[in-house]
This record gives sequence, C-alpha cells and structure tokens, in this order.
Amino acid sequence: MSTSSVSMPLSAGARLAVLAAAFAGLVFDGVELGLMPVASLSVTRSLLGDGFTEQLGGLWFAWYTAALMLGAAVGGIALGSLGDRIGRTRAMGVSILCYSLFAGLGAWVRTPMEMLALRFLVGLGVGGMWPNGVALVAECWSNASRPFVSGVLGAGINIGVLLLSQLTRVWPLTPESWHWIFYLAAVPAMLGLLVLVALPESPLWLAAQASATPATGRASELFRPELRRATIVGIVLASIPLVGAWAASKWIMPWADVVGEAAQRPDYKSTTQGWWAVGAVVGSFVGAPLAARFGRRKAYCLISVGAATLTWAMFQWTAPLRPLFLYVVCAQGFVATLFFGWLPLYLPELFPLRVRAAGSGLAMNLGRFATALGVLAAGSLFGLLGGDYGRVGAAGSFVYALGLLAIAWAPDTTAKTMDE
Repeated sequence: MSTSSVSMPLSAGARLAVLAAAFAGLVFDGVELGLMPVASLSVTRSLLGDGFTEQLGGLWFAWYTAALMLGAAVGGIALGSLGDRIGRTRAMGVSILCYSLFAGLGAWVRTPMEMLALRFLVGLGVGGMWPNGVALVAECWSNASRPFVSGVLGAGINIGVLLLSQLTRVWPLTPESWHWIFYLAAVPAMLGLLVLVALPESPLWLAAQASATPATGRASELFRPELRRATIVGIVLASIPLVGAWAASKWIMPWADVVGEAAQRPDYKSTTQGWWAVGAVVGSFVGAPLAARFGRRKAYCLISVGAATLTWAMFQWTAPLRPLFLYVVCAQGFVATLFFGWLPLYLPELFPLRVRAAGSGLAMNLGRFATALGVLAAGSLFGLLGGDYGRVGAAGSFVYALGLLAIAWAPDTTAKTMDE
C-alpha cells in the first residue's frame, strides 16, 4: 500500500515552517563550512605564535578542512540513519545542536590540535543536517514544487557563506581578534531546540512507521542488490563536486589572505569569499531548476564541463588583486555550485522512503571521506610545490571533469515521485 494513501498532508503553514527551518539549518551549515577558510590563518598565527610560517598555515588549513570533512562524513551517515529511525525532525534538531555547541567551544582552544578535534565534532552536525533537512522537505512538499524548494535548500549553505563573508569584511578576523566568530557560531543552538520541540514531522515518514515496512535507516540495506547501483552512483556523483570544491576551489581563500595581507588589505579574503558566495547563492538555487529543465543527466554533464574550465581559469589566468580576479571567482562560484542545487533534487529520488535519509546521507558523506583524502593530498602537493596556490588549485580542477564519466552510469530519475 502506498504511504501517500494513509498519510495526511501538512497544511501550507506547516510546510512553510518545515522549509524555513531546513533552510535556516543549512544557512548555519554554510557558516560552519565557510568559517575556517576565512579564519584559519588568523587562528593558526595566534595559536602558533613565533612558530608560524606560511607553509604551516597552508598545511593547518588542509588539516582543519579534512577534520571537518571526516566529521561530516561520519555524522551524515550516522545521523542520516538516525533520521530514518527516530524521525527527520528530531535528527535535524540534534544535528544543529551538535554543530553549534562544538563550534562555540572553538573560542577557548589553546592549540591547533584542540581546534582540529573540535572541527571534527562540528562536522558531525554539519553532515547530519543535510540528509535530514533534504529528506524532510522532499517528503513534505509536492513533486511539482520540488525543483523550487530544492533550489532554496541548495542556496541555503551558500547564503550562509555569503553572510559570513560580509560580517568578516566589516569586522576582519586577525590573529588578535578571531574568538568572537566562534561565539557567534554557537547561536544556532536556539534553532536546534526550536526544531526539536515545535517542528512537524514528515507525514510520509509517520505513515511508513505505522505500516508493515517502517523506515529502518540501516546502511547495510543500501548495498543489497536492488539498491547497490543507486548507492554507488550517489556516492560518486556527490564526491566529485565535494572533492573539487575543497581540494581545489577553496584554496582561493588562503591565497587571497596571503596576497591581501602583503598588500595591507586584511579585508581582501572576505571580499573574495563574498564575490564567490554571490555566484554560489545563485548557482546553488539554479541547479535544481536546471536539472528539471534539461534532465538530470544532461545537466550534470554540462555543469562538470563548466566547473572544470572555470576553476582552472581562476587559478591560471588570474590571481588575487588582479583586475579580473573577483569576476572570475564569482563566475566559478556560480558554475561549481550548480551541483549543490542538483544534488538535493537528485539524491532523494535514488532511494525508497524507508532508507531515504540514510541513502542521501551515505552518498553525500562518503563523498566527504573522499574529500578529506583529496584535501590532504592537495595539502601535500602544496608543500611539494613550495606553497604555490595557483598550481595546486589548477591541478585540483580536473576532478570536476570526472563527472563526465560518472554521469554516464547514473539512472534518469526525472519521473520519480517521493511516495511509494
């Protein structure tokens, strides 16, 4: 029996509340993801003191990023599975509390190793927010509305990055003044509490729990023969833009920080992140409608070509403080984040309701395991190349081109609905 036949749809107000809460959770997710790219060098200079070097600054940036990605991978799988067992809303509230509270503790660290441990713990919540928020919204809104609401969710993370960039542009982070940004990162804990006590649950999930085949959330089920291909496809398609973003694109931030500091422009890293985030907000919103317009597979193929080309150009045809740099950064942000509007639409379509959050979380967050390895590899390459940001970023840009191979194996889910 279809779960839609026994579930009661939410009211318009309740659906809007679900969308607003998931959007806000992803905005604060974006703040956490954007925090260390702008704060890393200031934090490391402060913690290392006279022992700081630019090469150590780049290496610690890679380690902080890898720790966050590993935490997000673990959290996305564990908390995504939790969302299938106890409900999307409860698991989403737990995820928000996790990333907020551990981020706030970052204000009291005394060594880079302490910050490294906290970034892993922040990552647990960052990883759990995405699958539960995406599954909740996908199941509460009609199929006709999903390209729009998926675009809204896709834009949420990059709106968070944009807000952070503007805040740190007005109040630049320096080795003497960086603790305040971690205090601020703890504020979303209030949203987590509100989600836990007041947000309605997915009617489809509630109906499934009352049926003969309740949601299980068991990751092992995703590798059974009937779901194995979907799971592997989801992992690969999510891994490519994640590795590309963190092993290539994000190196523009410490690059802009170093060049801006030498030119006595401490705000330049935030200016750069702001230009990137403007393009990213638009790109992540447009990604889902683009997939609806051209089809899931063709859209992913076009995005892969554009992201590889623009990322290479950003690191090889221009550089921080040059006239065209910020325009290229904005364009790269737009194209490379089309993936992150595409993924909230496509990944829930790959999996049945009983393992939807677990499947989306596993796909997105095993990709983050690959991202952590990619970032560490880029960090090692950075050291081997003598701290040349342009060459490291250009080498990483070719990751995006792998999307042309991966999408050829992916099923077309354009006609898929959310109920079973």
